[in-house]
Amino acid sequence: MNTVTLGMTTRDQVNERFKAAMAGKSQGKFISFESLETLLKVLSIKRWQIIDALTGKEPVSIRETARLVGRDVKAVHGDIQALLNAGILRKVDNKIYFPFDKVHVNFELPRISANG
Repeated sequence: MNTVTLGMTTRDQVNERFKAAMAGKSQGKFISFESLETLLKVLSIKRWQIIDALTGKEPVSIRETARLVGRDVKAVHGDIQALLNAGILRKVDNKIYFPFDKVHVNFELPRISANG
């Protein structure tokens, strides 16, 4: 199964994975975010619905994606652009796809203080 892990990762963690990969140790597939704020901004509920609708599917048009999630094409287009920019979705021949069959989410919530 082609699985991707989404989560928050520090620069040090990315560097450690890189070093291990260079040493020949498989690291799996990751899409990492630098902060909780970035993760939550990019992965809204409506965007999760798009990812879910495209998981394990062949490339489809934006119009077909909108139909799959039951939303307006223009709104879905904006969400798809954000997911493409984040490297989560891919595009080929004017169609979009999610190149994984399964998503694993892995992150620890940081402590959020009332003072910022």
